[in-house]
Amino acid sequence: MRALFEYDDVLNRPVEAFYFDTRRVPLPFETHLHYFIEVLYMVEGKIAVTCNDIRYEMECGDMIFMPPLAMHSIHQLSKEDCRYAVIKFSADRIRLHGDYLPRIGTIFQNPSMSKDLPIFFPKGTIRDFDLDRFTEKCIQEIQEKRYGYDSVLYSILSEYLVCLLRYWRDAGFEEFLKPFDNTGEYSIHNIILYIGEHLNENLNVSELADMCHMSYSYFAKTFHKLYGQSCKEYIEFLRLSKAENLLLFTDYDLNYISEETGFSDCSHFIRVFKKKYEMTPKQFRKENR
Repeated sequence: MRALFEYDDVLNRPVEAFYFDTRRVPLPFETHLHYFIEVLYMVEGKIAVTCNDIRYEMECGDMIFMPPLAMHSIHQLSKEDCRYAVIKFSADRIRLHGDYLPRIGTIFQNPSMSKDLPIFFPKGTIRDFDLDRFTEKCIQEIQEKRYGYDSVLYSILSEYLVCLLRYWRDAGFEEFLKPFDNTGEYSIHNIILYIGEHLNENLNVSELADMCHMSYSYFAKTFHKLYGQSCKEYIEFLRLSKAENLLLFTDYDLNYISEETGFSDCSHFIRVFKKKYEMTPKQFRKENR
């Protein structure tokens, strides 16, 4: 069977959370892979998840953590309807604080780690973490998108990942969970971290390519292949998204917002914003607050 790559817009939607229900969409999902982490938490019914040639049978209360680029498929095991929570997120967008903690994205760059790491957790395995609350809260925040929802999501995901790190460490995988060596080295997979941290600066795609030790053309081609848009388009999207939040949730003037989001000047900010939203920033703020 041909493996399919599932594209997901992890830059525009770094976190997704929803309930999958076979009453609306039938199974199976045939073998596929993707660059984001996917967590399934079983609520109702029974399914079989095959991940990297290992088959896991899941029922209510079970959870599976599928790392990036894991080949997997999902099939229904019984005639009864199935329902499970799905959480998708980019590993490189989660920042765990603490010099002794690893960067999540680097863990899965080790092939042996991705192969041998325990990823299936039967009901009650992770006793110090409430999976019902975790999935319900993530889905609620995504649906409502209230003030500060993104900070709440990353906080919840960080707590979840620390619980997994504790479990893996106690299971003998401590050698793989080494801290990230912050030498300034970036790869095409985590350059978005640098972009996010330096958004208000003058970001040059050629310099970003140099940081990844790539030529400009190869970097541009690879970035578009991975994320479905050019690096320049992503930077502009991120700046507009930040500007949108500042317009909705603060009273900062347009000069401050344009400077804080990295636009060359206020006129440039207004022009780019109007092109996307078909209204000026002031009109957007007035109509949506």
